[in-house]
Amino acid sequence: MITVGMNYHVIEGKQADFEEKFAAVIEALRAAEGHASSTLWKDVSDDASYLITSEWTEEQAFVDFIHSQAFKDVTNWGKEQILSSRPQHKIYKH
Repeated sequence: MITVGMNYHVIEGKQADFEEKFAAVIEALRAAEGHASSTLWKDVSDDASYLITSEWTEEQAFVDFIHSQAFKDVTNWGKEQILSSRPQHKIYKH
């Protein structure tokens, strides 16, 4: 089992768009082999800063997902219209 922390900072005023898109992304995650659960967290001191934590059965399952077309479609949309900076991902093994 691994936990992936994905940090995102969105363009001011785009928070609702990001949160709405996350609801769609969670559906794609549920279909991904090896995905156990995901949660969206919002920073109380910076409401444009988010963390998504995802639990995966193994690191390769996460790697396969981030190389999928579904993930690329979402990240391209985010990069072009929503994110103020490049996302940061960190894998925690346990």
